[in-house]
Amino acid sequence: MTSVRIAVALLLAACSCAPALAGSEDGKDGRSSGQARSSKAKPSSPETKEDVDTEHLFGFTEGSDAGEKGQQEVVFDSVSRIGKRRAGPGPSHYRAFDARLGYQFDPIDRLSIEFSAFGTLHRVRTIADLDDKAFGTFDGASIDVKYQFLKGSAEQPVGFALEVRPRFTRILPLEGNGADVFDLETLAQVDVQIVPNKLWYGGNVSFEPAVGRQRGSGEGYRSSTFVWSNALVGEVADKTYLGPELRYLRGYDGAFLNRLESEALTLGPALHHRFTEKAWITLAYAGQVWGRDADPAFARRALGLGQFERHAVRLKLGLEF
Repeated sequence: MTSVRIAVALLLAACSCAPALAGSEDGKDGRSSGQARSSKAKPSSPETKEDVDTEHLFGFTEGSDAGEKGQQEVVFDSVSRIGKRRAGPGPSHYRAFDARLGYQFDPIDRLSIEFSAFGTLHRVRTIADLDDKAFGTFDGASIDVKYQFLKGSAEQPVGFALEVRPRFTRILPLEGNGADVFDLETLAQVDVQIVPNKLWYGGNVSFEPAVGRQRGSGEGYRSSTFVWSNALVGEVADKTYLGPELRYLRGYDGAFLNRLESEALTLGPALHHRFTEKAWITLAYAGQVWGRDADPAFARRALGLGQFERHAVRLKLGLEF
């Protein structure tokens, strides 16, 4: 697969750069000042910039940084999902807005714990396999636990972390029906400084099974999702980072990747900017450039719209303290 070759080539390029960086200032564990979380990190010399905090650098892809003991953060994270296959003639639209408000703290170095509450809005009309509806409601809570095993720096450019995200949700993400669902996303996060403090690669692999029961009908619900995402961002202005992001998604019926329903490839830009030492914004767009549905009724149709949308926009705002 092309995206596999891209990821391997970037990792090889980063490794080949490492010997040339031996004379650079070694980064500290956790996050440093300026473009990082900790205000306690030693200031950089005029010739050397502090390591960039990669956690929110890549858009839909998550960076590996996890922070230092005592750091805290409040995050507003939203994803707008737009466009599905119409069911017939006449006006048709699919719009879902998912929002999360999270509080994150770091009890020890490299370990972060985040508590989140979710809300959702759905507007669906004349969409294949979905009932018309328009509503907004509270959508459950989650606890995210992340540990960074390897901290990237100028001398050692690779960062690596694992994160688990148990969540209880009240609304099925596609259908918008009421339900009691538990899902558990497991996420491996890698980032690489290809050019120190100038160019980064970020990659994620995630598996998310979900099990539950729909309210009212009592019908069981089982699904799972596999996602492989890749991003490449560079510094285009002071504290501003921009680059492309490519994601491959597979949606299944069944909690253990049992029966493929849809697959999709999305592409779009990711932008990250720090307003101050403590405040930042991340904005990303992902549009389907390829996909397919396993349902024979849609075998000749373009894109994988059974499980995924045509367009997705992510907006994240954060305040550290």
